[in-house]
Amino acid sequence: MAEATAVTPEGRITPWCTGIWNDQQTAAWKRVVNFIESQGSVPALQLAHAGRKGSSQRPWLGSGTVEIENGGWQTVSPSDIAFDGYMAPRALPTSEVYGLIEDFLNAAKRAVSAGFKLLEIHAAHGYLIHQFLSPLSNKREDEFGGNLENRSRFLVEILKAIRGEFPEIPILIRFSATDYAEGGWDLDQTIEVASRCRELGADLFDISSGGLVGGVKIPTGPSYQAHFAEELKTSIGENDIVSAVGQITETQQANELVSSGKVDAVMLGRQLLRDPYWPLRAAHELGIEISWPNQYLRGKFPNDAG
Repeated sequence: MAEATAVTPEGRITPWCTGIWNDQQTAAWKRVVNFIESQGSVPALQLAHAGRKGSSQRPWLGSGTVEIENGGWQTVSPSDIAFDGYMAPRALPTSEVYGLIEDFLNAAKRAVSAGFKLLEIHAAHGYLIHQFLSPLSNKREDEFGGNLENRSRFLVEILKAIRGEFPEIPILIRFSATDYAEGGWDLDQTIEVASRCRELGADLFDISSGGLVGGVKIPTGPSYQAHFAEELKTSIGENDIVSAVGQITETQQANELVSSGKVDAVMLGRQLLRDPYWPLRAAHELGIEISWPNQYLRGKFPNDAG
């Protein structure tokens, strides 16, 4: 899955991030998709808008906002409340919110045209959809603010638009289960909105946490977010609906989460940066026969003297 792919230029996290808002990008992604499929994998794309956390500096060069004269832009959000250490965003008028719903739909159309076989709507980590969901960042008084139904309307309308256009393609939604802050987004609200999204055709919920506000204490550790996914699965009462993420690094750890039925899948991100061949190693450790790339067959059998 290609992560955090912006649906508009202003939706990028940094000026150097990927997007899918024009024909040139669609054509470029098609080359990537074709290669992924040629290697026997399924190409997926995460549709995102960074909102007030956009126009950011490269993380290895610092933090905060890139100035407009250096390639940055005026960010947007449900309300004009700044993220810690960033410039204040411009509050979106109602008409622009509806326009962004259309932008997500158009990006989904481009993604499918490029050949992606699965789409994920990024509603986590303090980015724009999460900014609408949380009462800490959404102080609106129109139909997109106030009670939970209104704060979740932006996400719901995006899902309805994409599902209406593509009735068959798998659609995932990534949630942050909690803001870890008093008065913010929490697991109960996540469960309620996920239940509504399930009714509207969402296939699986990718459960992470945090990212909306700084200065909070996050109790990290191995599988530290998995219990959120497990609780959502139990509350909705269905199988094949939740994926766990977050410090899942070992083969047996990942296997236990799925084989026990606590969650239906696990997703790896940073672990694959450290060890791109993790799936091959995990399959070997679990005694599962999978297809190896021809170039790596000599590494498949550890007792091979060659």
